[in-house]
Amino acid sequence: MTSENTRDDEDTFNILLATDIHLGYMEKDAIRGNDTFVTFDEILKCAKENEVDFILLGGDLFHDNKPSRRTLHSCMELMRKYCMGERPIVFEILSDQAVNFSNSKFPWVNYQDENLNISIPVFSVHGNHDDPTGADGLCALDILSCAGLVNHFGRSRSVEKIEISPILLQKGNTKISLYGIGSIPDERLYRMFTNKQVVMLRPKEDENSWFNLFVIHQNRSKHGATNYIPEQFLDDFLDLVVWGHEHECKIAPVRNEQQLFYVTQPGSSVVTSLSPGEAVKKHVGLLRIKGKKMNLQKIPLHTVRQFFINDVVLADHASLFNPDNPKVMQKIEAFCNEKVEEMLEQAERERMGNSLTPEKPLIRLRVDYSGGYEPFNMMRFVQRFVDRVANPKDVVHFFRHRDQKDKKDDENINFDQLVNRTSSEVMQLRVEDLVKQYFETAEKSVHLSLLTEQGMGKAVQEFVDKEEKDAIEDLVNFQLEKTQRFLKERHIEAAEDKIDEEIRRLRESKKTTAEEEEEVQQAISKAKAMRGQPSSFVDDVMDVSEDFGMDSDDSGPPPSVSTRGRGRGRARAAKSQAPAARGRGRGAASQMEPKPTGRGRSYKKPLISPSKNMSILDAFNSSSQRPSRSSAPPKSEEIIIDDDSDDDASFSQPSKPNQRASRVSSKTSSQSQSLKGLCFEDDEDEVGWISFFLSHTCFHRAVAASQTV
Repeated sequence: MTSENTRDDEDTFNILLATDIHLGYMEKDAIRGNDTFVTFDEILKCAKENEVDFILLGGDLFHDNKPSRRTLHSCMELMRKYCMGERPIVFEILSDQAVNFSNSKFPWVNYQDENLNISIPVFSVHGNHDDPTGADGLCALDILSCAGLVNHFGRSRSVEKIEISPILLQKGNTKISLYGIGSIPDERLYRMFTNKQVVMLRPKEDENSWFNLFVIHQNRSKHGATNYIPEQFLDDFLDLVVWGHEHECKIAPVRNEQQLFYVTQPGSSVVTSLSPGEAVKKHVGLLRIKGKKMNLQKIPLHTVRQFFINDVVLADHASLFNPDNPKVMQKIEAFCNEKVEEMLEQAERERMGNSLTPEKPLIRLRVDYSGGYEPFNMMRFVQRFVDRVANPKDVVHFFRHRDQKDKKDDENINFDQLVNRTSSEVMQLRVEDLVKQYFETAEKSVHLSLLTEQGMGKAVQEFVDKEEKDAIEDLVNFQLEKTQRFLKERHIEAAEDKIDEEIRRLRESKKTTAEEEEEVQQAISKAKAMRGQPSSFVDDVMDVSEDFGMDSDDSGPPPSVSTRGRGRGRARAAKSQAPAARGRGRGAASQMEPKPTGRGRSYKKPLISPSKNMSILDAFNSSSQRPSRSSAPPKSEEIIIDDDSDDDASFSQPSKPNQRASRVSSKTSSQSQSLKGLCFEDDEDEVGWISFFLSHTCFHRAVAASQTV
């Protein structure tokens, strides 16, 4: 980085840098609900006052993957207020915009749209909080892009290879090659870098005259073997890297002596975790580029809520606190009160003269009570600070270091270690890593037998981070369906050990490949696309199972049950009659199993199935106790549904028995078993019992494991 200041002239780019704004964070909190919007207003106002050419955001503009209407409205309101106007744009884009913005329905920069009047263009990559998801692969930035407020770039749909085509900008004699890559799971991107599958394209003409600027939103600090992106992975022709995702403000450019480029980490503009890294003063950067020279000016943010954190180790004050003293708890409480008061006084001194800073600061006192001490009453302690701090419930945090066991094979999760992680580690603590760590240390009895830890972790991440409530169920159903097809194609024998062996082989075959990662996205996308259609995989499995326990003769007389209409309350069917039943249903009723026609959900008689722990052989043996296909059903049966919902219905069995004597063969009992295992009357029986086994064994195991996590 040159120390020579660049002049604001026709050859100088003025760029405002900011990352991790997290709009909508704690928006429902009575005290902190407006913090993100107030600070975003200050950032945009700063850009307008400094007459920047454009704003460059490093991801996580929104805190939630599905921001609320209030958050979206506030964001669009502020952008329209500050980024639209008559001020002319004095730089041009030389690259193919159809390539740079290929994922947009309007593949061109917003200030060139004849229907818009943009004064400050905003360029942004997506982060891990607002990344694309769903069947259409949309994110909140796509909404702003469609509205003409943001130029969303750096998105890649491929999981095999990434080609980063730069946006080529020119102002006077200064040319910038702007690269960007939105958030991608660190393990995947790490693997792609090591396999040389990430390519940065360079301009063909005079490539050394371009200032190469790269925006990335990934882990910078190491959290695992592959859970970060080393700076050495990036190309050495880069001049400056803007690193998002890390919340600690390290905006002063740092030179990488190996790759010979500079790295700036603007950090977040709002405190999202009460950790030491968030206590660093927040800034945005004003970047000036002229030719191959640059200058970065730090601009402090005055509307950010103050945050002070302090650590206390009681064992270091043995002269003050004796664990055997009956009044030691009162002394500890008084000591902690004094520490909190000191931080409040410091906050008051720093806030003097700055009316933009919120009045109530964030205070955090971490107390290590190892050594025989006990924590005091938290509720009583925080009552004295309710009107003075913005986080009264989180002022004091007690933790204790446990003695490490000498056993080398003890790999249990150390939750105390998780509490005391550094700020960057706390921010990057991911749910899929916790899932993987759980299954690695869990007992063998709760290990996954059909899914992999990677797939389950990704599904749980979709459930937690993206609020995809059916993500786990969609993955399980998709995997069950795929496994059934696999077993059917291989003509697996209907024996439990054979099925378990093939399932284990299938699982191990994809455990170390990228197939599982793609499979999760495929399952969720397929489920979303199919959601709303009348048929589903679960219904198909139940239908197959019913073919073996509750068959009805297709040639029998039509049922006399009418199910059209709606009603509330309790409906009962007479023993020997078939009156019209209220409620909603679908399908056609049969003699053995009435399936009422109509709209809405369907009712199916529960199948008497084995318990969760029953083996496949036990399930087969229990089939001999079921009524044969030739046996007649009871003359009358009453099924009563007592529900408080709007869709109550009752069904009565027809009194006429079902005649299937002509389809019964005398060979059924004599050929029920063979040397290879159990035989079936036809292929449908075998497929059905495989479906039954997978549905009642693998499904319960996977769901139980996910619930445990």
